[in-house]
Amino acid sequence: MPLYYQLYQSGTLGTALIDSLNELIQAGHITPQLAMQVLEQYDKSISEALSKKVKAKAVMKGSLDIYRNYEDVWTLIVKNSIIKCDHETISIPDKIKIVACNGKRTGE
Repeated sequence: MPLYYQLYQSGTLGTALIDSLNELIQAGHITPQLAMQVLEQYDKSISEALSKKVKAKAVMKGSLDIYRNYEDVWTLIVKNSIIKCDHETISIPDKIKIVACNGKRTGE
């Protein structure tokens, strides 16, 4: 099991990486095992970069609608939220989904 969560693979950059790796596998330029190693390194690099480089903090207020914890991953659904980050305030009248976890899995 990988040491890092695969949260960022579903983002724009992660999806583009997966598409490129699939093309390289189809063309016979790399093996599926190498592609998996690249994805594991991507997960690790993104997690470490976000924990070390991002200094912004946000404050959010809203009504907690749903929450759950599964395998140390929290999922929160918040309604009518207001998010303040630096000098900007964003109001989200509908729902927002937040997925939160440790940057690195523990116990592995």
